[in-house]
Amino acid sequence: MECDVPVRQVHLTSDMTVKSLIQAMEQAGAYNGGALSRAVQITGTMYKDADVTRFFGLAGAMVPAGMGGIVSDLMESGHIDVLVSTGANLTHDVIEAIGCHHFRGTEKCNDVELRHDEINRIYDVYLPNESFIKFEEFMQDVLSKIPDGTVLSISELLAYIGSHLPSGILATAARKKIPVFCPAVQDSMIGLQFWLYRQTHKVIIDAFGDMNKIMDICFATKKAGAFLVGGGVPKNYILQSMLMTPKGFTYAVQLTGDRPDLGGLSGATLDEARSWGKVDEDAKTVTVYGDATITFPLIISAVLE
Repeated sequence: MECDVPVRQVHLTSDMTVKSLIQAMEQAGAYNGGALSRAVQITGTMYKDADVTRFFGLAGAMVPAGMGGIVSDLMESGHIDVLVSTGANLTHDVIEAIGCHHFRGTEKCNDVELRHDEINRIYDVYLPNESFIKFEEFMQDVLSKIPDGTVLSISELLAYIGSHLPSGILATAARKKIPVFCPAVQDSMIGLQFWLYRQTHKVIIDAFGDMNKIMDICFATKKAGAFLVGGGVPKNYILQSMLMTPKGFTYAVQLTGDRPDLGGLSGATLDEARSWGKVDEDAKTVTVYGDATITFPLIISAVLE
């Protein structure tokens, strides 16, 4: 084990950029500040490597927290080739795209009163029921344009929805033809709206229809890189996708606030993924522990700078 590199004291200046701040943190190299600087290095290398197919996992309530804009910007600039998301993030992406907003508040509140006022809370973010009414109207109108008897995969459904939106993650993905996978789409308001539509129409969603698409991507890629915000289904769907191929992920960056010792996937280390063959033995990996609304914009800002 190498332990001969000294910790350098951090000095801050009034004209520091994000990149120069991260470089100063790199000189210290300790704790999650050190991990953050390594995440910048690995992500930057992954973005520059022309042979890499870049997978992005999006879990947690990131769109309600304002992080969806970073994701759509990364898609726009060609830094995401494959997106795997929770259905909730995509639901909130649609809500933002149709002109509704999430509102800042406080976690110190009376949730019973919020219920009576028809306001939903995500920690210190608020979303009125009115937004879901508009969301339902949009979804039912868009779904009504699909001919009865149509069979779609989940990614095809999401691309179709995105083609009817002016902005956001799904809109950018549809325009740039970036596949968006959402294996647990039923676990979201998008899923509930489709279920509601299915009560009177015959449109079929093939739950396994995307497996061929993502496997084709995995077999065709020379190298694979993963940037994982949170864990859950998106993280597992991305990492397991390489198991059928002789390759693992060459690069992997994970942002999480979960503990590894509880056995849950969201907190599982990327070293653990090596034992499965999901991540290459010599892969460049790092896990940054902390709030992704802090670590995610810092990493991406430093990399783009």
